[in-house]
Amino acid sequence: MSTLDLFQSNFIGMNRQAPRRLLDLACQSLLRDEASAIAAVEWLPMELFPPLFTAALAGKHNKVLKTIVQAWPFPCLPLGALMNHREPYHDILQAVFDGIDVLLSKETRPRRWKMQMLNLQRGAHQDFWIVWAGTRADVCSLLEPEAPQPMRKRGKVDSLRAGPKPPLAPVEVLVDICLKKGVLDESLSYLIKKVSERRGLLHLSCKKLKVYAMSKENINILGMVQLDSVQDLEVNCTWKLSTLRKFAPYLGQMVNLCRFLLSHVFKSSHTTLEQEEQCVSLVTSQFLSLSHLQELYLDDVSFLKGRLDQMLSCLKTPLETLSITNCLLLESDLRHLSQHLNVSQLKVLNLRRLNLTNLSSGSLQFLLERAAPTLQDLDLDECGIMDPQFMDLLPALSHCCKLMTLSFCENTISMTVLEDLLRHTIGLSKLKCVLYPAPLESYEERSSTIHLGRLAQVHAKLKHMLQELGRPGMVWFCAYPCPHCGCRIFYNPNPIL
Repeated sequence: MSTLDLFQSNFIGMNRQAPRRLLDLACQSLLRDEASAIAAVEWLPMELFPPLFTAALAGKHNKVLKTIVQAWPFPCLPLGALMNHREPYHDILQAVFDGIDVLLSKETRPRRWKMQMLNLQRGAHQDFWIVWAGTRADVCSLLEPEAPQPMRKRGKVDSLRAGPKPPLAPVEVLVDICLKKGVLDESLSYLIKKVSERRGLLHLSCKKLKVYAMSKENINILGMVQLDSVQDLEVNCTWKLSTLRKFAPYLGQMVNLCRFLLSHVFKSSHTTLEQEEQCVSLVTSQFLSLSHLQELYLDDVSFLKGRLDQMLSCLKTPLETLSITNCLLLESDLRHLSQHLNVSQLKVLNLRRLNLTNLSSGSLQFLLERAAPTLQDLDLDECGIMDPQFMDLLPALSHCCKLMTLSFCENTISMTVLEDLLRHTIGLSKLKCVLYPAPLESYEERSSTIHLGRLAQVHAKLKHMLQELGRPGMVWFCAYPCPHCGCRIFYNPNPIL
């Protein structure tokens, strides 16, 4: 009996109660003779490709992997889901690309090959490798294969008219990329090399892109990426505004961007006001192209002060998440934010560590009133809010009918305001969690440290009010900074670091 016959007989006789074990045995049996395995690939049912691929990968049968890739019958090969974070996979990547290289060197598409994408995202399409022992439909549906065409008889005229096979379409290589300082890791460097060698036949796509440095090499990589494939972008760095200016044209090409985080951008003392204005104008104008942007995170961005209206005017679609943290804003910035931000879909508003002490609460109140129908999460931690300002916000908060979490830790609030807040929000049926600061009454009078006995009384009183008002399930956590390490301590009813 040939190796292929043995493989098929083992598969046909599989027990439904333990299919994986018998299938594993069949794969191992076939892989004992690599030459037979390579010859059998052309005739294997498509259901057997995933288990044989994983068995060949585990056994480091790179020649078999190369052959399987050349006959891969699915639109996508989710290789990244099989890669262990702790182990380099350069050899595996090389075997897969050796198979793709053979195909790209041909003028026409092979009979069985359906691969349109090599997905190198770790964790993507995990279910594909789990469900391979199910029905053919189960396996295929996970990777959206081409719909089967109805069969019809072919006459002699049809066969004579049949033209040449269509040319090989480009293969999309999808990978998450992190561009840092220093040398690229071996796998990314190899991938860039292959894409460069096969320009036009290999398209480098990236859904999640992190940029920490703008070296010459990283700029070259950005020039190779299909930037319209980027959906999640983090520019998390310590950059001068002039460096951000170099990156701006690439940002404008990410027309399908959904999430954008920009952090730690500072102004150089050598930059003139005119140069600064030009940089800010170039950067903010890129938002005109981001028609799919839903989440915007701005952290420690120096150029926002006095210019928030310039950025808001370039946002053409409503945001679902807006996070502006660790930034300096003027009264005019907060006014523009409250009046001109499209809040029709706003669910998350995070203004943590914005100093609002000397700013009017009217603008923030107006913003909350406008966002009340949709707002779900509100974070006002460490904003320097005091009793009068917070009292002004209470009527607007009471109308946030979809609010689920509210956090305003490390603000200077009295017990009276906390009680009023509880009464104003008790009717918000979706509000499940409130994180509040330790009120003034819970501090030692002389040392300004938390008195746990007083804090316990505060907690007990709020809990009793929740029970009396019919909302015992609403969770109220007190949060305050640890005097020793600065980490936040949560109290409910005991301190938890």
